[in-house]
Amino acid sequence: MATRQVYWNVEGHNWLYLFFIIALAIFVYGVYKRVKLWKLGQPDNRWKDVWPGIKDVIVYTFAHKRILKDGYPGMMHAGIFYGFLFLAFATAIITLQADFAINIFHGWLYLFIKVTANLFGLAALIGIVVAAYRRYIQRPDRLDNKPDDAITLVLLFTILLTGFVIQGARIAVVPDPWAGYAFVGQWMSIPLKAMLNEAQLLSLHVFLWWLHLALAMAFIAYFPYSKLFHVLLGPLNQFFRNRGPIGIPEPIDFEDESLETFGKSQLREFSWKALFNTDVCLRCGRCQDNCPAYLSGKHLNPKRIIQDMRVLMEETGAAVQAQNKVLAQAAGQEAAAASESEETEEWTGRALIGEVIPEDDLWACTTCRSCEQQCPVFVEHVDKTIDMRRNLVLMETRFPAEAQLAFKNMENNGNPWGIGWTTRADFITGLGVKTFEEDPTAEYLYWPGCSGAFDARNQKVSASLVKLLQAAGVHFAILGNEEKCCGDSARKLGNEYLFYSLATENIEVMNNYGVKKIITQCPHCYNFLKNEYPQLGGNFEVIHHTVFLLDLVKSGKLKLSNADKKTVTYHDSCYLGRYNEIYEQPRELLKAVGLNIKEMAHTGEKSFCCGAGGGRMWLEEHEGQRINEMRTDEAIAVKPDYVGTACPFCLTMFADGIAAREVGEELKALDVAEILEKAL
Repeated sequence: MATRQVYWNVEGHNWLYLFFIIALAIFVYGVYKRVKLWKLGQPDNRWKDVWPGIKDVIVYTFAHKRILKDGYPGMMHAGIFYGFLFLAFATAIITLQADFAINIFHGWLYLFIKVTANLFGLAALIGIVVAAYRRYIQRPDRLDNKPDDAITLVLLFTILLTGFVIQGARIAVVPDPWAGYAFVGQWMSIPLKAMLNEAQLLSLHVFLWWLHLALAMAFIAYFPYSKLFHVLLGPLNQFFRNRGPIGIPEPIDFEDESLETFGKSQLREFSWKALFNTDVCLRCGRCQDNCPAYLSGKHLNPKRIIQDMRVLMEETGAAVQAQNKVLAQAAGQEAAAASESEETEEWTGRALIGEVIPEDDLWACTTCRSCEQQCPVFVEHVDKTIDMRRNLVLMETRFPAEAQLAFKNMENNGNPWGIGWTTRADFITGLGVKTFEEDPTAEYLYWPGCSGAFDARNQKVSASLVKLLQAAGVHFAILGNEEKCCGDSARKLGNEYLFYSLATENIEVMNNYGVKKIITQCPHCYNFLKNEYPQLGGNFEVIHHTVFLLDLVKSGKLKLSNADKKTVTYHDSCYLGRYNEIYEQPRELLKAVGLNIKEMAHTGEKSFCCGAGGGRMWLEEHEGQRINEMRTDEAIAVKPDYVGTACPFCLTMFADGIAAREVGEELKALDVAEILEKAL
């Protein structure tokens, strides 16, 4: 029967348990130290979705769903991960056989372990070599090398290499009829047998066996002090991640008189999960490589923000420990324990906003969430930015000068343009559209939004959409002058009180009219009405116009010709795509009218932001390139006739980009509704 002696040529192997206990103690202490740092944050219940969490670990950890989307480093990581996963399985089986008298290490299982351990061990070895080549020879910008990176790679490589040499030395001394299954060890045995005699092979084998054991124990002990810790923390973060609609900040109860601050300006004000995120980040740089602000030459780097918060957390933990030690010496352990829940900003000498994270970095974010979409371990970047913006706006009244005008306009006229609120319905009612006051039985509320009502370019989109709805016989009405800004820009820019005022007024008006279903052409309005208004009691069925129009086309209510044989490149709006996973419906509509779609370099989940999200529609870009012009260049590169959009902000940014590049004769930016209206 296929098997072998486990502790061949090794005496005193019982000492390994002492080494293991020492390594495990160091490991546990390291975990304890990190947990204490996370507990500096506020409570946050992340145990609400146990089964979905388990499924996410299976999909994103074991199946590598996100990691493999970045092919080259994804395959490299997969080789290392699966290699050590199968080697851990093999070690567990061998330990059960040798030390716990569970006789299973023989027959088909023995041969299976030999093959998989060699196959996946070799894959891990190759992965480590590729990782070292990429990190130290290719040196991509997204990787920042630290001593821990080199230590980790050398440690893993040496563990694997010594394991194979040990196997080769044994095969060289003891003829093994099953050696072919251990093909890497068999390869190793050939040069070893040629260079060394039996006594030397035995000495080499036992020396490397103990070295391999020492390295394995070092691996366990070093684990929580190094980037290796992400092997455990990554799956945990996937388990604890936010599910459902993304990007919904916790509401602020402005009637709660016990609240002393709004937003977050200190580390202790964030949840334990936010601090946990800083340890989860393994500095892979995918967020950096997909951040439009960073790629356009701005100082903002989402990876750096998370890593800088991690450093501050460690500084804070050290300060708390020192403070508690002083208190313990002065007043005993009870006083020290009591003080732990009463820490002040004296925890550390550095301010989170300003010294650790520059204010300009907070305002540079477009909230596109491309950083989060690409992160393989679901680090949450944007929510932290919004929380700090809230503090700057509500507590410090520090924000870009352009935001002041937008806030004032929304406060006084219910729209960021500052156009008189009494004229909101003028354009739409001129198209023969009734208000809910005039037609309270309407099935749908059409929500044109501020852009669709006031912006001259986007009024054309509203007109096209109205014609399409009327052609399909849809029974709809508008709120008219009773509609106010949905509050997207106010909330994303940190003015939570202004958002609260606008949203509660809108909800009250819609509830009074009994509105149930809403059609909107703006993804920002769509996202807020659908996902964020329920926080304040606004529960409506919200449909984006691309989804609604596709349903009308498929049902035969909207009849279109497909004679247009021109080409179009479709731009995925961040708030329609990443926030709400609407990618294919707009493309299906464009195909329905005969257009040939050409995709840009960044498309779908990796779409490049237009630059207007997160309230940046109202702010100037004072640093680096203009994001909208970079995106326009991507559109120009595929030489289409049209750039198709489904967002008024994106349409405006493309129109500006096309004008800046002086290609208005060759390229037109059109909303999907405008393209469809041509095909009526």
